[in-house]
Amino acid sequence: MLYSSAASASDRVYDEVKELILTNEISGGELISEGEVAQRCEVSRTPVREAFLRLQAEGWMRLYPKRGALVVPVTDRDARDVVDARQLLEGHAVRAVVAADSATTRLVESLRRNLEEHRLVEHDDIARFSRVDAEFHQHIVAAGDNALLAGFFTGLGERHRRMTTTSVRRDPAIAQSILADHAELLVLIERRDADGFDVALRRHLSDVHDLPGDLR
Repeated sequence: MLYSSAASASDRVYDEVKELILTNEISGGELISEGEVAQRCEVSRTPVREAFLRLQAEGWMRLYPKRGALVVPVTDRDARDVVDARQLLEGHAVRAVVAADSATTRLVESLRRNLEEHRLVEHDDIARFSRVDAEFHQHIVAAGDNALLAGFFTGLGERHRRMTTTSVRRDPAIAQSILADHAELLVLIERRDADGFDVALRRHLSDVHDLPGDLR
């Protein structure tokens, strides 16, 4: 069914294609055409072109006239930069949280609910699994009560999801490791052990994303 408005059609194409990239249904390095996406989304090429331009501006695609759109792969450097930023932001947030009993209690309750939901997700539902995984870490940064850092981390969350889906597709056993690591991180926050959280988070990120060497 064609959308009646080019703007709404463009928004839908943008959302659908971006989700396919984040969940690795469209892999990094893959070349896709406007025509293929237009047919898949049941729209004309104009909203597809508009969506592609938005995705290129955000760094998800590289457009080649008359050839199509290349989905930009995640390089080792990209992965390390995302992980390094997450380490800094989450560690900073936890240090702010554990300084106050009430903030610690609220965060622990939020993380427990997230972990319960996460355990109910079928491991082959990688899109939902990666979304709930990202939400766990977003709860932590949001609890640090710094709106600027929380907003920046939300942007990182999309790259986080893409990396997580890559890891789980590569090795389904990673999903169980993520749940175990999250349970450990929760306990460390409950104990108000910010140093222990830093160490556990560093190990968690390195193991899940299979990064060579030590993180900075």
